[in-house]
Formats: sequence, structure tokens, C-alpha cells
Amino acid sequence: MATTELLPGSRTDADGSAVVRVLSYNIRSMKDDTGALARVIGACAPDLVLLQEAPRFFRWRKKLARLASDSGLVILSGGATAAGPALLCSLRATVERTEDVLLPLTPGQHRRGFATAVVRFGAARLGVLSCHLSLERHERYDQGGMLLDRVAKAGVEHVVAGGDLNDEPAGRTFRRLAGTLTDCRTAAPWGGEHTWVRSDPPKRIDALFVTKGVEVLGCGVPYDQPGVTEADLRAATDHLPVLAALKVPAAG
Repeated sequence: MATTELLPGSRTDADGSAVVRVLSYNIRSMKDDTGALARVIGACAPDLVLLQEAPRFFRWRKKLARLASDSGLVILSGGATAAGPALLCSLRATVERTEDVLLPLTPGQHRRGFATAVVRFGAARLGVLSCHLSLERHERYDQGGMLLDRVAKAGVEHVVAGGDLNDEPAGRTFRRLAGTLTDCRTAAPWGGEHTWVRSDPPKRIDALFVTKGVEVLGCGVPYDQPGVTEADLRAATDHLPVLAALKVPAAG
């Protein structure tokens, strides 16, 4: 069940720590109602957006830039150069670096990649990674290992990673990630649970994870977020978004 309590808003505290709002969203190449999509993203008031299935083909940069602008954000990294994952951010973020990573291509499967960045909010530094893992279970498991390696080598103590895992919490890849990282939804349930509702039963296949030291203040599908409507969620894309509020300590 959804809750009516709102997640904390973005802020930077006197000790240099920061509350950062992070949204993960599979946008199905913006094939659906882009107005509804921008309204959902904007209403969630995120500092960071981890996109999957961002536009990759004709005029993909222009499409992604328009979505960012309509959502009150700017492009951080990714898109076609990361084979689909992308990152958006608010002007609150100070960007240290970005890198798009293409993963090994398995014959017969889609190319996959990571969109990554390191950003600062006040004195808090945060690594960010957006992913869209394979439908094929063996490749997906290997990509989960690559994600963990990338997080470990991010060069920053605190990281948020997530996206469309194509796996449920009981699945082998999901469990591999949750064995090393904190599953935000499990740590602090908020809002709705299931992100793929076009099956019976519905599934939670989209998730956000954080490294140790990041406090999760709440995470889930933002049904009760002011400005987010059921009609827009249905029209925007075939997945539901995951919104989290994270307390990130000041860098040591």
C-alpha cells in the first residue's frame, strides 16, 4: 500500500551532509506520452535521475535534452553512448566527472552499458550509476558482477546505483547486488512496491542500491507524491518509477 507521508525534500545541512532525491525510471525510448513523462519526473523533484531505455537513435540527444528541460533538469551523461542508460541532474549538483561504459556484447543479445558520474552536493560526494541489465539470466548475472566492480572502483566512498534489473528480489542477480549493496526499498519502504504492473502478479524489477554509510530515508513508487497522477503514470511509459531520499554524509 502507498503511504501519504512525503519524502524529505532536498537540502544541505550545516555539517556538509546532504539529502539527495534520486529517481530511477525506464522511459521506453520516449515512445509514449512525453508530456506525462516530464510531469512525473518534475513532480518528483529529483536531484538525480537514472534513466533506462533513453533514446538511442535519430536525434537522440535532442529528445533527451527536451525531456531534461521539460522536467526542470539537465543532461549529466549517457544515452546512445551508454547503449540506453542515462543520467539527468538538477542544477544543485556540481559535476566532477562522467563516463559512459559499454559492456561486452553477447552474440544475439542487445548491447548494454552503464551511465556513470561523480557529483557533489555541498560537501557530500556521490557516485552514480544507471543500468539496464540483460533479459538473459546468465548474462544478467555477469553484468551484476560488472556493476559491483564499477561501484568498487568509483573512487568515491558513497555511491547510488540502480535501474531496470530485469530481475526480482528473489532472483540470483538481484540477490548478488543486495549481498554487497543496500537495497533502498528493503531498507526504508515508502510508496508502492511493484514497478512492472503489466503482468499477473506484478513485479519489482526496478531498484536503487546504495553503499554503506548512505542513509535511506524512504524508497518506492511515488504514488502519493504531489503532482504525480495515476493517469500520467499509465501514459508515460510501461514501467513505474522508483523514488528515494538519501542522506549522504560529507566527504571525509
